[in-house]
Amino acid sequence: MGRKKVLSYIFVPVIIVLGCAVLALLLAYLAPRPPVEKVENARITLSRALTFSANIYSADLYRESERFYDSSMVKWSRENERFFLFRNFDEVEKYADLSVEKAKEAIETAKENIISIKTRIEYRIDTLNNIVAHLNKIFTNYPLSTEVREMISKGKLLLKEAEIAFSREEYLHANTKIVDAEHFLTESLNNATGNLEDYFRSYPIWRQWVDKTISDSRRNKSYSIIVDKYARKCHIYYNGIRQHVYDVELGKNWVGHKRIKGDKATPEGMYKVIRKLGSGRTKYYKALLLDYPNEEDKAEFRRDLETGVLPPTAGIGGLIEIHGRGGRGIDWTDGCIALTDWEMDVVFRLAGEGTPVTIVGSMVKLDEIHN
Repeated sequence: MGRKKVLSYIFVPVIIVLGCAVLALLLAYLAPRPPVEKVENARITLSRALTFSANIYSADLYRESERFYDSSMVKWSRENERFFLFRNFDEVEKYADLSVEKAKEAIETAKENIISIKTRIEYRIDTLNNIVAHLNKIFTNYPLSTEVREMISKGKLLLKEAEIAFSREEYLHANTKIVDAEHFLTESLNNATGNLEDYFRSYPIWRQWVDKTISDSRRNKSYSIIVDKYARKCHIYYNGIRQHVYDVELGKNWVGHKRIKGDKATPEGMYKVIRKLGSGRTKYYKALLLDYPNEEDKAEFRRDLETGVLPPTAGIGGLIEIHGRGGRGIDWTDGCIALTDWEMDVVFRLAGEGTPVTIVGSMVKLDEIHN
């Protein structure tokens, strides 16, 4: 075999291989390329949106971005199944771009919504804390119903949970708690306020009793006692001028007039001392026994029996006193008015049998009390 023939056997295959390689490279170069960078950018932008909680605070836009990203991946997968020269990644790129666009919108919207929600929640938390402060100030010692007390307790607990969630930046969770807290606290406030306003409808008659008691004290140049139940104060007057003011503790259910035996209510009306009980004659240090029930109380009791307001087995009760052993800081008596022993010494010394004792719901109008 000649040298030329040998070279031809070697050279021709090499040429063929090189030609195929060049053709392959050319085809590869001409083949459509997938938009890897754009798809990766879409994935990164979606992930970044999650760090801003866009899936929570801009959920619609975030889901739309996710759908575009998923569509891009599905289109890519389908194009990869085709012969590489026939692939077209235009839609892959389009959906990737749309995903980025929506993810960025979701991020900005989430930022705005977080600021807005945060501001609203801060305002609502402040508002509810003001309601709680109002309830504590006015109704801590006010004998509300068990149902209302439970509503207040639930509202306070939910408010505290909302504040904790807010501090953790769990704004939607905080908002849910706030909504529930608002229900309990505003409902209990409305109920309590309505009850208090109904109670103060008797203020005009209370004011008449107070004015008459002070006027009689001035005219007779004598001592008189006025008990303000709402303020929990015992006022000692002489010659129409107030000489002493002491804190008092009342019956557990002091709101309203005493109606029956055992209701633990402190009566309201114009009474007088009928007996002084010194040390050893009462278990409450010293006491001034009042003439409850007086004739007006008895007449009202009979009317309530006759009209069926009270059951026929009800008793009117009695033994209402101003006595010592107070200073406990709570309303604990069965309807009496309790002072500390030291204060009772003063009142006991100044008062005598026949001393007027006027007991009212309040000496001041409701709208003047908390202004």
